[in-house]
Amino acid sequence: MILLYVLAFLVSYLIFTRLRYRYQSYKLAQKWKCSPVRDVSSFPMAFPEFLFFFKSGKNNVLLDEFVNFFTKRQPNLTVGLVLAGNDVTVTLEPENLKALLATQFKDFCLGVRHNQLAPILGDGIFTLDGQGWQHSRAMLRPQFARDQVSDVDMIERHVQNLVRKIPQGDSFDIQGLFFNLTLDTATEFLFGQSVSCQTVDNPAEDDSTVTDMPIPMRKSFQSDFNLAQHHGGYRVRLQMFYWLWRPQELFTASKSVRKFVDHYVKKALVESEKEKQADDKYVFLTELAREVKSPQVLSDQALNILLAGRDTTASLLSWCIYLLARHPETWNKLRDEILSTFGSGSDLSLITFESLKRCEYLRFVINETLRLYPSVPVNVRYATRDTTLPRGGGPDESQPILIRKNSVLVYSVFATHRLKKFWGEDADEFRPERWGEGISRGWEYLPFNGGPRICLGQQYALTETSYVLTRIVQLFGTLENADASPEPPMKLHALTMCHLTGVHVKMSTNNLP
Repeated sequence: MILLYVLAFLVSYLIFTRLRYRYQSYKLAQKWKCSPVRDVSSFPMAFPEFLFFFKSGKNNVLLDEFVNFFTKRQPNLTVGLVLAGNDVTVTLEPENLKALLATQFKDFCLGVRHNQLAPILGDGIFTLDGQGWQHSRAMLRPQFARDQVSDVDMIERHVQNLVRKIPQGDSFDIQGLFFNLTLDTATEFLFGQSVSCQTVDNPAEDDSTVTDMPIPMRKSFQSDFNLAQHHGGYRVRLQMFYWLWRPQELFTASKSVRKFVDHYVKKALVESEKEKQADDKYVFLTELAREVKSPQVLSDQALNILLAGRDTTASLLSWCIYLLARHPETWNKLRDEILSTFGSGSDLSLITFESLKRCEYLRFVINETLRLYPSVPVNVRYATRDTTLPRGGGPDESQPILIRKNSVLVYSVFATHRLKKFWGEDADEFRPERWGEGISRGWEYLPFNGGPRICLGQQYALTETSYVLTRIVQLFGTLENADASPEPPMKLHALTMCHLTGVHVKMSTNNLP
């Protein structure tokens, strides 16, 4: 009998709490002249929607289901639901994204992201909020100055290693090669020594002077890093229920990755104590260690930058080749521009940070690829206080909507980038020419996020992508699709997005070095 009284009390308390919350929301909505957002919950606590999207993520169709979800509910760009007692607002509306990321930046935070990703990323720029984030941003910003991100000579050495892995005329997965390439360039930029994963399996090619990292650690690092990210992606999709996903291999892989990075942190701390010479090579971690002496801080920030430096650029390069292989007319047009601007590659001094930025059609191709396949396709914020978003309420969604403190905001730039309202009837098509039509783009295009948290490494990623594409065009005369799988492509979405099964192409040339 006592148990029944306790249960009745708890149920009554929950009902009372929810009714009081709804009344407070009603009064706030009146005060701030907000209109209701469309509620799409189909069942108490919205568990069907939660399970559907979690299952979609597990089956690698989450992003396409996100687009379908809003296509079925057109013209709605903002909807709401109540998940396990928490208000969740899902929006694709550019004006809301502007408020969320910029004009009302202090009203929102990352919420539980730190706890979700703590095993792999710790206290880094991508997991921290408030003063911790501000300090990280101020600490890291100088390391991404133009002089630091414009070293195309360093990229060339690793491009040559990639080229040697490409089989002439035979089908192969270029995405795997790009992830190896960007890990090599990112580790050299960060640590001053490349992990050289492109050559570690070939003693004849491997240069033992490139790194003093033991070969077993070099071989296992990439797989451990991928595994930790894979499980981190599950924890992010579970949001406030992240603690349910605690496989042992997440912590084992994260520990191995940290051991790898700690090796370079120790070296950076030693080097930072030496007097800097004018001709010293720029090394991100060493320069950071001149300002910060905490090994933990250096390790956490290095892992955060390594994740962005490797994954986003490899993803962008892979999707560029995926699309170019399926659009030979675009490949030929890009090839004409690059060869007329830089020649066939006999004089690499022509390819500079400045000249790459002036390559118009190359920029169009990259912009269009980022529109269709942004590296971070879905993101989440939590409200730090009771506030509003400018659009989403009323029959035409023109009225502001109420956002209560601690409620969840989900936005998908993958879906926003495909809205016909902003991109035309051919929004799902790869058409780089749209970027030369003089249309000004705003918050409907966010491949590198926006506002105060806009990506620090944007120019680094764009420079490396531009350079690698330019060299591929110079070195290879033909590019063919070698994958018969139907569209849309299957996408692997962990913390960033790439092709699930790889980008299989054929390439050939008579100009291989």
